[in-house]
Amino acid sequence: MSGLKLKDRDGIWYAVGTIGGKRVRESLGTRDKKVAEEIRAQYEARLWKRHTYGEEAVRLFEEAAASYMEQGGEGRFLAPIIRHFKGRAIGTIKPAELRAVAIQLYPTASPATRNRQAIIPSRAVVNHAHDLGWCGPIKVKMFDVPKSNKHKPVDRKWLDAFMAQADKDKLWHLSALVLFMNQTGARVSEAVNLLGEHVDLTGRIAVLAKTKTDEWSVRHLTTELVGRMGGLGIETGKPVFSYTDPKAVNRRMAAVCKRAKIERRSTHSAGRHSFGTNAMAVPGADIKAAMDAGGWKSAKLFLETYVHSKDAGRELAKKFDEQNGAIGTILTHPEMRKGYRFGKKG
Repeated sequence: MSGLKLKDRDGIWYAVGTIGGKRVRESLGTRDKKVAEEIRAQYEARLWKRHTYGEEAVRLFEEAAASYMEQGGEGRFLAPIIRHFKGRAIGTIKPAELRAVAIQLYPTASPATRNRQAIIPSRAVVNHAHDLGWCGPIKVKMFDVPKSNKHKPVDRKWLDAFMAQADKDKLWHLSALVLFMNQTGARVSEAVNLLGEHVDLTGRIAVLAKTKTDEWSVRHLTTELVGRMGGLGIETGKPVFSYTDPKAVNRRMAAVCKRAKIERRSTHSAGRHSFGTNAMAVPGADIKAAMDAGGWKSAKLFLETYVHSKDAGRELAKKFDEQNGAIGTILTHPEMRKGYRFGKKG
């Protein structure tokens, strides 16, 4: 029976031989023969297992995680997950285990945190391993996340009151920044990173350096926004809105809200969240156009998180009326309906 034997080369031990008809020559990285023999035995057993049962039997979770991160995968939350699954063959991990590890690692966390910090990264590693041919794909049921009421869109009345107070306080950069987020769907991090050379007021466009992807995104400016931004003294190489810290923007907004005696809102609520709702309220607007305008990739996220429908039934009925006209209205006339009482002739 073929197998591996130790061979010394310049003081370093190698495992040399044939496994399943394939030649093997692997450095064991040690000069100690006893240690080399232990490593050789483990290595040989693993090769035979791979030969007999395939990659799924031998590729470990930590190997898949390392490959995932080397190829650009997000490793921010992976450390505790790797420790949990260390030594486990990637092909043996089941969907229910990923949910279980989320609860074990974050026993007091919210469902959203468990999804974000456990299920999503661990699932990404397993599916990356699938792409490499190491195991099958995996689908994991996410924890149900209650719809948040943390962010509510602002209306024009709130926006006007906020900008009036900011202007009164001579915070023209702040009022322009909030209007920019509200009318373009930009995140506050994108707005504070907007430089003068990325704005063309004549062409009425601003180009955002994306913070969540490596893409750039064009935003079109309203006449009102062009007027506001035109008075800021935009310069090449400098932030358009002067602010550089998103937290500072939220703090200043809170102070302005207090002085204006209006409900306190965050940059996300007054900006991107409101844009999503307002974009769908425009007559004739469609989901794809609204998503493209605000830079959303996921229709599910856009509809569930950002779009708030007001009087949905009323608006839908109105659309049906516009589509169908007066069809069937003859039965509403008193003189015509007397023969149709509960399905019987009167």
